[in-house]
Amino acid sequence: MASMKDFADLKALRESLKEQEQRRAVEKAEREERERAMKQEANVFRNSLGGVKKLPESNRYVPNAPPGVNPPPPRQNFRTQAEDDAAVLRESLSDDFDVEHLLEDEPGVSFTRSGVGSDVLKKLRKGYWKVQDELDLHGMRRDTARDQLGDFLRRAGIRKLRCVCIIHGKGLGSAGGEPVLRSMVHSWLEQKEDVIAFCAANMDGRPHGALIVLLKAALPTL
Repeated sequence: MASMKDFADLKALRESLKEQEQRRAVEKAEREERERAMKQEANVFRNSLGGVKKLPESNRYVPNAPPGVNPPPPRQNFRTQAEDDAAVLRESLSDDFDVEHLLEDEPGVSFTRSGVGSDVLKKLRKGYWKVQDELDLHGMRRDTARDQLGDFLRRAGIRKLRCVCIIHGKGLGSAGGEPVLRSMVHSWLEQKEDVIAFCAANMDGRPHGALIVLLKAALPTL
């Protein structure tokens, strides 16, 4: 026959399970709300950009050999270990780069490479260069976002794009609401030599968690 202690233990277990179920329900609701906010934010920004279109595949650089001609073997570059290490260092994107000075006031976030005149930034803010492509980093983990950004900028250089848009979000879905990815994107862009300037993408006077980025291909138009 069950004792009073057994009944008390059973009651405590039932209450514990109920609390765990309630906690899981609250966590699920919070997660769904963060995901909803991220999707809504992305939709608002895309609607604001309106007519931005990606370049057709025909404009992309895809090297093909003429019919009947065998492509030449890949050229081998014999570099020293020191040169290899230097090349890797140039292409790397560090997460430790300090961009706190950029984050004091998001609507005023901007960057220009040394030697680039202030008028370039004014033109960029006014939409002088048409946005030719965009990259959406919403919801990506830091390492994935870094790789995607590096690859996107590399392909943009091959395609001779002048102006692109990088969507990083406002950090509403981040733990604690901290815009970690946003600060990382600013840092990575400053480290890429192909980037000569960028500014916050402001539609109707409001920031939308994105940057308009000017690339080296735009230099002849400055």
